[in-house]
Amino acid sequence: MAAPGEQLPRRPAASPEHTRARHPHEHHSLRERVAAAHWRRRIAARRSLEAPYRIGVGAVGAVVVAVGIVTIPLPGPGWLTVIAGLFVLATEFAWAERLLEFTRRHVTRWTEWLTRQRVWVRIAVALLTAAFVCGVMVLTLHLTGVPGWVPGWVPLWR
Repeated sequence: MAAPGEQLPRRPAASPEHTRARHPHEHHSLRERVAAAHWRRRIAARRSLEAPYRIGVGAVGAVVVAVGIVTIPLPGPGWLTVIAGLFVLATEFAWAERLLEFTRRHVTRWTEWLTRQRVWVRIAVALLTAAFVCGVMVLTLHLTGVPGWVPGWVPLWR
């Protein structure tokens, strides 16, 4: 026991490997699971492949996120595409893994909140979402022009 005012010696922090060995039932991060894969260890062992691989993952993930951001207001899987891009980035980058976890937490909270609401609130949210998507689609078609394959009876500006 330390005397008053005297600090106790600090124990060194356990290494991630030591912690995993003591707690094998705990989940590992996506980045750790990918890094532990045989094919990824082979890439990491060759310095000439490591940097190009990480740059490639970053470029592919960034393109997928960018496409998702552009398509968010359009009908279709905009947010899903953004999350897929973050998933790709999270296989190599800790910041993307943290952002993906943040997104997962907030989507879960929103879903849980919405399921606790009355039916009329859920219907109102669905109708507002549908109205927003339709409005963005009509505005996009108005600004970019309606394609020729759209039938003439569709009520859009021509």
